[in-house]
Amino acid sequence: MGNRLSKIYTRTGDNGTTGLADGSRVAKFDVRFDAMGALDLLNAQLGMVRSLLADKPKFDDSLSMIQHVLFNLGGELAMPEYIGVTADHVTALETQIDTWNADLPPLKDFILPAGSVACCQVHIARATARDAERVLVRLQTRDGDVSAAGLQFINRLSDYLFVLARVVSRLDGGQEVLWNTQVLTQPLS
Repeated sequence: MGNRLSKIYTRTGDNGTTGLADGSRVAKFDVRFDAMGALDLLNAQLGMVRSLLADKPKFDDSLSMIQHVLFNLGGELAMPEYIGVTADHVTALETQIDTWNADLPPLKDFILPAGSVACCQVHIARATARDAERVLVRLQTRDGDVSAAGLQFINRLSDYLFVLARVVSRLDGGQEVLWNTQVLTQPLS
C-alpha cells in the first residue's frame, strides 16, 4: 500500500459522491458502492464469527484467508484492472466444504438458522454473503467487470458458511435445529 491514510476525513464526499481508485467520482448510491458495502458488511460479520470461534483455532486460518480475499474482491471493484481473487481461492473453499461435509450426516430436513450464538452468527454471515452475491450479480449485469472468480468465490462462500454452521452447531455437543413442518398446522399460542 503506497499511500497511508494520515487524515481519515477528507470532506470530499459531503456532496453525496465518493472517489474510485482512478480518481473519478460516483454517487454514493451507485450499485458499485452497494457491492463494496455488502462485502464490507460480510467481512465484518466474518470478524464476529472469528471472535466467537476464537477458542476453536482450527477455523481461524480459513476464515482469515476469506476475509483477505473479500478485501481483495472489494479492491477489484474499486480498481477493475486489479486481480485479487483467483480460481485457487474458489478451490480452497470447495476443498474445505468437502472435508467438513464428509463428516456430517446427510441432510434430510431444512435447517433453521438457530442454535448457539456462534452458529447463529455463521448463519447471519451466510445470509449476508447471499445479499452480497445478489449485489455483485446486479453490478456484473450493469457493468460486466466483476471477475468470474469473484462471483464464483462469493457463491461458494455462502455454501462454505452453510456447512460451517452445521459444523459449529455440533461443537460442544450441540445439535442443528431442524425445520418442523408440523408447526405450520398448529396455531400460535
